[in-house]
Amino acid sequence: MSKAAVIYWSQTGNTQQMAEAVAEGIQNAGGEVNLCQVSDITPEAAAGYSRLALGCPAMGAEVLEEAEFAPFFESLQGSLGGKRVALFGSYGWGDGEWMRNWQEDVTASGAELVNGEGLIANNEPDEEALDACRALGAALMA
Repeated sequence: MSKAAVIYWSQTGNTQQMAEAVAEGIQNAGGEVNLCQVSDITPEAAAGYSRLALGCPAMGAEVLEEAEFAPFFESLQGSLGGKRVALFGSYGWGDGEWMRNWQEDVTASGAELVNGEGLIANNEPDEEALDACRALGAALMA
């Protein structure tokens, strides 16, 4: 059985809902999953997984959350080469620039970006967005 980690940061609960749906998709695909908030795992422990789903909403001027998630990702980034990585997050403004920048960083690290792009939901994810999250989790395990 393959094991994946779903690591996320959420302020309002929107990205948490997405993370839970991604984890559900991993389990439905027969994978084992460690679902955790970014504050509950170190970059070193995360680097031990060959499959990672990372979730963070857009903050401020369309950037990753700067106090916890961005420093975590920056520390993890050098260990992403050869890994399968899925990205997801919610936003309430802008056009998804934070996700495009994040995708570029992951790809530049030598990781395989699942589905070729991150998954974004505008504000609270509806059932269609949660289904897309479940599909993303399944795709991570393919």
